Formats: sequence, structure tokens, C-alpha cells
Amino acid sequence: MSRARITWISGPVLRAATEGPFRLRESIRVGQTGLLGEVIRVQEGEIVAQVYEDTTGLRPGVAVEGTGALLSILLGPHLLGGIFDGLLRPLTRGGGEPVRHIAPGAAAAAEMRLRFMPTASPGDRLAAAAPFGEVRPLRTAASGAGEAASRLDRAWIARLPPDCAGEVVAIAAEGEHAHDAPLLTLRSAGGATRGIAASHHWPVRTPRPAAARLPSDEPLVTGQRILDSLFPVALGGKAAIPGGFGTGKTILLEALAKGCNADVIVYLGCGERGNELAGVLEEFPQLEDPRTGRPLMERTVVIANTSNMPVAAREASIYSAVTVAEYFRDHGLHVALMADSTSRWAEALREVSGRFGELPGEGGYPNYLSSRIADFYERAAKVTTLAGDTGSVTLLGSISPPSGDFSEPVTSHTKRYVRSFWALDAKRAQARFYPAVHPLQSYSEDSLDCALWWQQVYGDTTIARTRAASGENEWLELRRRLLTLLDEQARLERMARIIGKDALPARQRLTLANAELVNEGFLRQSAFSATDRYCGPERQAAMARLLARFIERSERALAGGSTPESIAAMPLRRRLMRMGEEIDEREAAAMRSAFAGLEAQLEAAFDALAAGAAESAAPDGSGARSPAE
Repeated sequence: MSRARITWISGPVLRAATEGPFRLRESIRVGQTGLLGEVIRVQEGEIVAQVYEDTTGLRPGVAVEGTGALLSILLGPHLLGGIFDGLLRPLTRGGGEPVRHIAPGAAAAAEMRLRFMPTASPGDRLAAAAPFGEVRPLRTAASGAGEAASRLDRAWIARLPPDCAGEVVAIAAEGEHAHDAPLLTLRSAGGATRGIAASHHWPVRTPRPAAARLPSDEPLVTGQRILDSLFPVALGGKAAIPGGFGTGKTILLEALAKGCNADVIVYLGCGERGNELAGVLEEFPQLEDPRTGRPLMERTVVIANTSNMPVAAREASIYSAVTVAEYFRDHGLHVALMADSTSRWAEALREVSGRFGELPGEGGYPNYLSSRIADFYERAAKVTTLAGDTGSVTLLGSISPPSGDFSEPVTSHTKRYVRSFWALDAKRAQARFYPAVHPLQSYSEDSLDCALWWQQVYGDTTIARTRAASGENEWLELRRRLLTLLDEQARLERMARIIGKDALPARQRLTLANAELVNEGFLRQSAFSATDRYCGPERQAAMARLLARFIERSERALAGGSTPESIAAMPLRRRLMRMGEEIDEREAAAMRSAFAGLEAQLEAAFDALAAGAAESAAPDGSGARSPAE
């Protein structure tokens, strides 16, 4: 074991004179309490390290000991349902009781016992990541029913670590064991034996290996209409959520965590205010998973690293979170990681870099900010695992640009590495319009990849195949029409501020009215509504098609002599604005019947409007207005 002595210390950064060899990124223990740290720079006779805990009281001469291993965290099925700090030390005990104080230098440990059922036998040869048994926490019953529950059951399969393979020498009998107790003795090809538990350590800065990366043609369904229908993110994709103070980043990420169709949720509060994280920690354990009926926390891992925790630990927490996500990916699960926020992580990089004495780059951030952001987002992927399953990690990172300036370094660098960009707008948030995603500043490069999947949702599968063969895609066309309408609205509103809305031609007034319908009836969605906080793909498709049909009929009605004011005054239009709140999707048959009824009412209402316009335009009518007025 290598040793060193502190010669200089400033906050979380120290220099130490070495008494043995150290290596880059090696985990260290500092002082009598064994504060956890990591070697950042190795020089002749000296190391520079950052400490992930409070360094108050340390002084020159204090001993530093190398562990010989890279900075690692303990991964295992015990993580599901847990709440941890940035170093993956539990913040709750087995019964859910909060941990009031974490002692300095405390190691990551969990009080979980598992029931183990072996599936391998002595003499078997196991490849890397191969299963050797099933485990089940004693505190939890079966995870539920249906496809979602069966997929989540894969998290409770005991597997070899990705860097381990060999012959089974011995295996534990069925029974109760601690999650970190050896269950299997394995002999490697070189003859060395190793004890394998249900949990194992893995370096946080080392991506876990996979057999192959896969292209993704399926979206991560978030339940938010503006994201799924206009700006989808693929399974294994990456999205950024930039927005100034008060635009609803945290609320949106919480809504995604509650509603998205990932098998496992990893929620990281990185440098956020303690009150916000306290709300998350209080609310999540009380939520029900809509897919299984079980508590949502059973498929959630919360990593809480508040702004008053040591700044270096904030920098490490984002790597801990993505390593946890990759662990569950390797079980053939789809994992969504919500990081709130990457700006706080970048600020930690900036502060620690300044203490290293490094020359600052743009905005005071270190010159390697871009490569660190790239390293993080490139760990998102849909893969074939070493065991032959298909899993994915989807990264959703929020950004808090100062004054909402999207040209600042963190936002501008992040845009280079993400494929979906969900820009939150302060003006929409101030108007109480949520989610405050600006449809003209946002984009998705995954929309073309997900087009066939959405086409199958939007229409009959046979028709979808026919359209695809001919190069047509109803969903892409509808998405284009909605975005074009919203773009026209922005242009006309600028004009209306100069000459007045009433001075616009009838067709342009109708465009503004239809754009308002799309905004209010489709893009607005309350995270606090019991009915509308989640909107599944089928309901999204039905709502979008209804609105498109209304817009089409309104344009025909205008050409037939109706006025924009008479169209805007239709009772049906007000019903369409409220359909997100009034049509519940928990009963699929009732939902389909409600949309069919609305469609019939739409056709009848426009037929009646057309008849009235024709009657007023007759020779004995009184003063019909021209649609061009």
C-alpha cells in the first residue's frame, strides 16, 4: 500500500509528497478518519488529489494512503428503491428511516438481505456477465404483473461482473444472504479463485463494456405531448433541457421520472437546493407505478447531492449515476437517467480546476469542459449486452444557463453531443404555460429514426407499411404541419403588434386562432393534473389527429364563407382545448369512444357551419362577408 504526506491543502484539493508509487485516478484515504479522495495528477515525488468529503482540520503532515484501486462504487440489486449521496452511501436505512449523519470516511454499505436461488452448479463454465442465480429482497414482494414487471425482474438476477469469467468451484445453497456476501467461488483460466457476491465494485469513470452498440428506432415515451410528438428522444439517446431560473426544469424532470416508460429510473440531484431535493425524497416513495401498480420507488434509484455538500463530490456524483444506469442496462433493462443539473456539475469542475491552478478557458471553465461533457453523454447507448440481452441508457440532463443565455459554454458544448434539445422559455413560464418548452427553439435529430414507430401508433399497421413503402409518413407530415403553424403564429404575432390583430386578413386571423388551439389543447399539460400529467402515445395520436382535422375543416369553412370569429366561437373548439383534462386514458375503450364521439361532433359542427355560411351567402341573404376580408 502506497503512502504519502500532505504538503499543501486548499479546500478539496491537496498535494502530498509520496513514499511509494501511485497511479492516476487511484482511490485514496486521507487522515485518521479515512476521507475518500482520488488522485488527479501524478508528478515526480508528489501527487495532487481531490477529496470528496469535508477537509476541515486537515493540515500538512497528515497521512494519505493509496488503495491500489480506481475510484469505485458498489453496484448490485440492493440499489433499487434506495436513496444515496454522490458517493453512493445510503441516506436511508432498510426500513426507510433517514440517516441523520454520515460519518467522515464512511464506506458505502447497505442493510439488505436477499433470498438467493442458485441456477449454476460446480463445474459449470461461465462467461463474463453470465447469470448464476436469482435474488429477491426480503422486504419486497413480487414486483407486480404484466410485461413491465417481468422486465424489471431481470434486475434481480445475480450475474458475474463484466471483467470476470471462469469455472464454478462452489456455489451457495438456496437461502438468505447479505447482498455483499460471497455466493459463488470462481476459478479463472489462470487458476486464481475469486469470491463473487450479488454486488460488485466498478470504477465510476470507466464505461461498462457491451457486446455491440445498436441503432435505435424506438422513442423513450415520456408522457409529455410536446416532447413525444414533436421532439422525441430515442431509447439510448440523449437530451438536454436548458432553461433559466423558474422555467420548470426540475418539475419537468420529475414528471419524466414519474411517467416515462423506462424500466429503471436513476434520478440525480447534482448541486440542487436542499428544499427541492427534500420534496423529491418525500414525494417519490409515495408514488404508484402506473404500469405495475407497485410503488414507483421499487424501480427508482435517487442520488441526492445538494449544493452544500463538498464540491468535489458533486463532480463525482454524475459518474456514479451513469455507472449505476449502465449496471441495470447490463441486465437487459431500459434505464433513464435524469441529471439535474449539469451546470452545477460544470461549476464544480470550474472551482476545483481553479484550486489546481489551471488556466481558465471560456467563461472561467476548464479547457477540458467540452471533453468531459462528451465523455458523459457518450455513455448513453442502446446495446447488446455481454449476456446477449438488449438494454439502453437514455441521458436527460438539465442546464441552468446564467440569465437564460443559451450561448454560454455549458449549453453550447452540450448541443454538440445531444440529439434532442428541449429549450425552456422564460416568457412561456411567466405566462404559466407548462411545460415551458419553446417549440421553435427546440429540435430533435431522433425524429426521423422514430418515424416508423410513431407511424404504427398513428394508424393501422398495414396502412403504415404501405405508407412507408411509398415514402410517406403520416406522423412526420402532421409534425411538420404543427411546427409550421407555430412558426407562422410567431411571425404573425410580430406583425400584429405593429398593425393590430383586427387589421390582419381573415386567413391570418384564422392561423392565429388555430395556433392558439394547438398551444392550449395539445402543448399545455399540467404536471399536477391527475388526468393529464401523463399522456400515452395512443391518446397523443388521437388528440393530434383531431386537431389536424379541425384545422383542415376550418380552412375549408373559411374558403366557404365562414369568418374566423365564427369558427373561434364554436363550442366544439372549447371542448378540444379541454380534451386533455376531460378524456381519461386509464380506460382504453372509453377513451376511444370519447375521441370517436368528438370526431363525429367535429364533422357535424362544420357541416352545420358550412350550411349556415351558404345560406347567408344566398341571393336573398343579408350581407355575407367575403373570406378575404
